[in-house]
Amino acid sequence: MTPWTPDDLALLTGARTLLLTAGDDGHPGVEVGMVLLGGELYVRAHRGIRSRWYQAARDHGHGRVRVGAVTRDVLLTTGDGGPAHEIDAAYRSKYGRTADAFVTGPVARAATVRIRPVPSMADGAAV
Repeated sequence: MTPWTPDDLALLTGARTLLLTAGDDGHPGVEVGMVLLGGELYVRAHRGIRSRWYQAARDHGHGRVRVGAVTRDVLLTTGDGGPAHEIDAAYRSKYGRTADAFVTGPVARAATVRIRPVPSMADGAAV
């Protein structure tokens, strides 16, 4: 899998939120908080697996993220939850007490999405 570039990681590290669009339905996307952990990007739906944007991420498996003026095509992985306690800690470190209210409980943990950049042709990816 193609890792985030150093420039992407710097941009993501400095941002509080990103705009996530799942699929190709023309929906403008949803602004969500995100965390980086070991070079992996994670978001959570605070309303859990019933969240429409989480369901779209699960159903489509791809989309786009926008941070500032930068937009990237991405792959969206749901269902594995990632390293839950480490993600909780990363959210608490970044967002403080707000994280406990929104994204560190069991409902939000169940709706964890890992976001990875789409491999480019330069990386040897097949179309």
